[in-house]
Amino acid sequence: MSSIVARTGRHLQRYDNNLRLVSGCIPYRLVKTKDQLINVKNIIEVLMVSSPNRNDMVFPKGGWESDETVEEAACREALEEAGVRGILKGNPLGVWEFRSKSKQEACIEEGGCKGYLFALEVTEELEAWPEQHNRNRKWVAIEEASVLCRYEWMRSALREFVRVMEDGKNKREHEMLVEMKEEAPMTQEGEECQLMSTNCHVNGPMSATSFGLMVPAGIFL
Repeated sequence: MSSIVARTGRHLQRYDNNLRLVSGCIPYRLVKTKDQLINVKNIIEVLMVSSPNRNDMVFPKGGWESDETVEEAACREALEEAGVRGILKGNPLGVWEFRSKSKQEACIEEGGCKGYLFALEVTEELEAWPEQHNRNRKWVAIEEASVLCRYEWMRSALREFVRVMEDGKNKREHEMLVEMKEEAPMTQEGEECQLMSTNCHVNGPMSATSFGLMVPAGIFL
């Protein structure tokens, strides 16, 4: 049994123009696999959880409360619903307005919500967590996640997640190319160019150092 207790009630719930504010994340991990040529590659898997009393799957999310930041809320929901801890990568993938599909999850009387979703690199997976008796969790490939996902706004977030991860992969490949070029002998003119380039450091909100990953092409076209 988990010693962590899930939050209940809505006395601390945040609202924005009568929209209930929701925060969550797409937990992910890199898994080594071999292709037909026995080349080892990293593929990405995402973690989904079942909705209470339903068989459909969603990403961890819940109400953003007044005593926490939106990032803290996303991490808390990942821990409570999926039993994972990790590192939030950069800014939210986006902000989506949507209506709840169940009275139990109603954001307000009319069901209006504003949701923030982050990418969460999982570093720890707990054997026991607060909502394990109400939810199942499952690691799936991105293509399967798109099929299983209950909400269209979450599928939109998943598409944005793929785009961000692909950008990270391309950025890492560019950095490796620059490193290789810098190892070559330089003329005086080349040294001057290198000194000038050190004044320009491109650094996005999401780290690309661990993105040696493979995302299937065209799965969301």
